[in-house]
Amino acid sequence: MFPIASSELIQIFRNRLVLITSLIVPVAVCAVFVRQHEIFADIGSLGYIAAIVLFTVAAFGLYATAVTTLASRRQNLFLKRLRSTAVADSTILAGLLLPPTAIAVVQVAAILTALAVVAGGPANVALLVLAVLATLAMMIGLALATAGLTNSPEHAQVTTLPVTLGMIAVATWVGISDAENLAWLKRLLPGGAATELARNAWNGGVAVTDSLLLLAPTLGWVVIAVALATRLFRWEPRR
Repeated sequence: MFPIASSELIQIFRNRLVLITSLIVPVAVCAVFVRQHEIFADIGSLGYIAAIVLFTVAAFGLYATAVTTLASRRQNLFLKRLRSTAVADSTILAGLLLPPTAIAVVQVAAILTALAVVAGGPANVALLVLAVLATLAMMIGLALATAGLTNSPEHAQVTTLPVTLGMIAVATWVGISDAENLAWLKRLLPGGAATELARNAWNGGVAVTDSLLLLAPTLGWVVIAVALATRLFRWEPRR
């Protein structure tokens, strides 16, 4: 797994499009939120900023990069060559997805740390970690599913757009609106419960047991994403 991951990390830094998508865009957007945290805290809260940072990195940095990577490796038959070896399919996928996942984790940790320094830290770090892990797991599953519908790296710019914009829209809606207004709908939407969980973890003021209940719909979307990935992901390029 690690030789594959090492090779993939090198490819990420060589590909300008992927580099911009996975590193520059998320960091630039998140830097605006952190720098202008007082303005955005008035619109929503510091927890809203934390949730937007999480979903910006997860959507642009992890999801879009993973889809582009998998589509590219399938198109150039790299996946087919790897499968001709003794390496297990799960190990191949883990090796390809480890670099963008690790980059996303580092980005989220660094940006949230910067937010904590300038505006004050989260009320419950452990709960925030759970929200981050559940969100990243969901985005990995969705990336595998979307890669099954993506013919090429160029096509990935189109196929990833609905999920990317949809996740940011849901996170924004849930983050800035009243938690009790249409709460059931917000929690059932993909990313809605994770946004509320991240907001509660940062802001505090909500019982831990109530926040932990938000893991149920979040993990439900993780299961749905993995199920879609199992059904849709293809190893061979579409003819």
